[in-house]
Amino acid sequence: MNFTLKILGTASAMPFSDRNPSAQALNVHGRLFLIDCGEGTQQQIRRYHLSFVKIEAIFISHVHGDHVFGIFGLLSTMSMFHRTAALKIFAPSNFAPILEFYQKHYADKDSFEIEFTPLEMKAPEQIYELPKHLRVSAFPLNHKIPCYGFRFDEIVSSRRNPWTPRSFAYCSDTAPFPQLAEWVKGVDLLYHEATYPKELKDKAVQYFHSTTEDAAACALSANAGKLVVAHYSSRVKDKSVFETECKQIFANSYAADDGDEFEIDYIRSV
Repeated sequence: MNFTLKILGTASAMPFSDRNPSAQALNVHGRLFLIDCGEGTQQQIRRYHLSFVKIEAIFISHVHGDHVFGIFGLLSTMSMFHRTAALKIFAPSNFAPILEFYQKHYADKDSFEIEFTPLEMKAPEQIYELPKHLRVSAFPLNHKIPCYGFRFDEIVSSRRNPWTPRSFAYCSDTAPFPQLAEWVKGVDLLYHEATYPKELKDKAVQYFHSTTEDAAACALSANAGKLVVAHYSSRVKDKSVFETECKQIFANSYAADDGDEFEIDYIRSV
């Protein structure tokens, strides 16, 4: 029963020649969930042999372009693949006019329905459940516009399975704030943006982003199992600095590349 994260994009707003903007695919028990949808996401889905029609839900953190510019092409391609199952989209309420524009101008031949749920919570709140498999909650982040993180918790029947349920949290664009570590406490895998190394902390403060130190401190306070960082600033040419600086605070840190895959293994309950 897999619980696997595929990294589809690790760039921030300015494009790289070898990195796509933000997007990740989480596979839970064979069910596929897309998290953010930067430009070129559908090409990454094809490159890594994922299925357009098997994506059950899309979770959009916020409407900045590097997290959402790929959504029109993806929805159109899903229809060309003759998708029939309804698609759930969870996104901030200001995503609504973006979706309405797509549906007005491009969705006349779509073969499936879109079920949109606007996010407006002020604290963690469950937004989705796949019975016997997964619960998803959303929580607000600290960014210039409405922005949300997501926590994915596996559902395991303790009567039939001696394994501890697995978990993953996605913290997109955010300045650090005290409650975040508590909201992602104990997750097996934490993705936390680290747009800047510590020497560019002034830029992180200016743009409501996090540094390597901010991400690693959150992982340490949350007692996370593993930290993955990305959303790299184009100002930084050597990616290794992100991992090196994170490891100085939280040893089990990894700076992701496009195409990386992380499998969360079961741990037997005590």
